[in-house]
Amino acid sequence: MNVGIIGIGVYLPNKRMTAEEIAEKGNLPIEVVKTKMGLTEKTIAGENDHTVQMAIRAAREAIENAQIDAKEIDVIIYFGEEHKEYPLWTAGIKIQEEVGATSAWAFDIQLRCGTAILAMKLAKSLMVSDGNIRTVLLAGGYRNHDFIDYKNERTRFMFNLGAGGAALILKRDVLENLIYESDIITDGTFSEDVLVPVGGTKQPLTPDLLLQGYYRLDVTDPQGMKRRLEQKSLDNFIKVIRNSLNKSGFDEMELAYIGMLHMKKSAHDFVLKAFNLKEENSIYLSNYGHIGQIDQILSLKLALTENKIQNGDVLALVSAGIGYAWGAITIQWGNKGG
Repeated sequence: MNVGIIGIGVYLPNKRMTAEEIAEKGNLPIEVVKTKMGLTEKTIAGENDHTVQMAIRAAREAIENAQIDAKEIDVIIYFGEEHKEYPLWTAGIKIQEEVGATSAWAFDIQLRCGTAILAMKLAKSLMVSDGNIRTVLLAGGYRNHDFIDYKNERTRFMFNLGAGGAALILKRDVLENLIYESDIITDGTFSEDVLVPVGGTKQPLTPDLLLQGYYRLDVTDPQGMKRRLEQKSLDNFIKVIRNSLNKSGFDEMELAYIGMLHMKKSAHDFVLKAFNLKEENSIYLSNYGHIGQIDQILSLKLALTENKIQNGDVLALVSAGIGYAWGAITIQWGNKGG
């Protein structure tokens, strides 16, 4: 049974934060921001750019791009962040209402910045297991830049966090843009390295803690995490891509494009080099920043717009999320029939 992508939508806020502004806020040399962090500018949420609202805007574009009626959608999976309009709220059901998917049922999933890969894997599995599910909408939004304290040097590697929304329409029994197999690795030794220390049951949020600025992302063991990540992270990026390709029946030499999350440029180049690929075989998101689980879909859309992907090309979308999780999924773009 085939599952393919028939629609793509991306929403980006108009507001931007420049490298110069990041450097000033973070008390950093501008060259560190531009060269090491790999940022020219990044997207920032405007007044009405709420997390799920951005997902809804992207979902509407994906439905239009797919040229389907929203009533054809059977399931909606929200893969965006938990930081959204309201806590304890099922975003997928709100998306269902707003796009008019009256025949669908909806739910939310979460794997931090790795959730888009998980959503594609899960959507395909649902279609395989349930013959009544033929069309699935995946939609997510992200604006975790709200949690960044630019005075906290422990979180410098997250100064690239931006904002936006993305969506995909997946359909079974099609011959275009086929989704193959995925691979996901999680490593619990990093499970409490990056977190917001207050606001949960361990340390409920109080006005005093809020005023003191504790309701922000922090890193509990920055040196230890850096040391452990350096030993594992790049190897895991390579591993999940290779495993995904191998499970899908493709040779590494067939890989034509990698849609990656925004990370430091040296790491981005390392992954490309591992597969004998060049800069034109990916897009470095220096003008967007890291929009969490939106990055891979943004990369895919930009590549299609810039004609970097041709009919029959084998693609890998790859992600990493704090916790820590790495994931990749293989897609063959274009019509399988030629």
